[in-house]
Amino acid sequence: MGLSQADTARSRNVSRSVVQRLWDQYQSEDSVSRRPVPGRPRATTLAEDRFLALSARRRRTTTVPQLVADHFQASGRRISATTVRNRLHNAGLYARRPVVCVPSTDDSEGTAYAGQENMASTDLEEQRTRYHQSNTVERHSYRGGGILVWAGISLGGHTDLHVFHGGTVTGLRYRDEILDPYVRPYAAAIGNDFILMDDNARPHRARIVEEYLEDHGLERMEWPARSPDLNPIEHLWDYLGREVAALNPPPRSLHELKQGLLCVWSSLPIPVSDNLINSMGNRCRQYIQVRGGHIPY
Repeated sequence: MGLSQADTARSRNVSRSVVQRLWDQYQSEDSVSRRPVPGRPRATTLAEDRFLALSARRRRTTTVPQLVADHFQASGRRISATTVRNRLHNAGLYARRPVVCVPSTDDSEGTAYAGQENMASTDLEEQRTRYHQSNTVERHSYRGGGILVWAGISLGGHTDLHVFHGGTVTGLRYRDEILDPYVRPYAAAIGNDFILMDDNARPHRARIVEEYLEDHGLERMEWPARSPDLNPIEHLWDYLGREVAALNPPPRSLHELKQGLLCVWSSLPIPVSDNLINSMGNRCRQYIQVRGGHIPY
């Protein structure tokens, strides 16, 4: 003999109506499995999810609209851009706004509160891979060459914009054209609280540079490897590029480009750089929480 519905309900700690409903379902369907919940069906299959992620990894500069078109060509079904983004996020792939700045050479400099701007742009990337070679594409926006610049920022102020004229930036040039005429006087004006922040670019770490900093008592912040996006000036290069591109008329020669850069930089609102610097504490905390992964900056 089996248990009554009341005894079964007490033993399972459920109401008698639950037992009754399950018994009725078993009588009519020969099963007590949960019925399918009505709702919108999933737009893609697991195989299609893998296809989207694989396509993005193989072509790092692809865009979401391109992936939508690729999926339609492969499956004959249309899916939304939002669906593609969600599938990429699930696979650990995120879209980044391209790192845009004006100068354009392999050594493109951007130190101050310092850092290096490499004109690399990525559309889709996995965590911790933004500056990997497979994720970078150099684009020279101005025909006939580019201009290499350097600048420094701090709370409440910034240096002048320095334009390098020809050749590669070496440790010697970094010392003679940047450290001596810009950094050393700036450090003296700030006082004992001054700390130089630059990245691990080869000219910055040359022995001649190390000796100069030591001889003049200039303290430099230790810089973690492969962390260029933690430098606040990276965002100023983006700002500078957008402002110069918006000039009317836009620069049509290297001379006009140089003048545009100098003009925009000289009128840089101090709150713009101050807000970037003040964001560093929160940015570093988020970066630590995600163990070097994607952060919304």
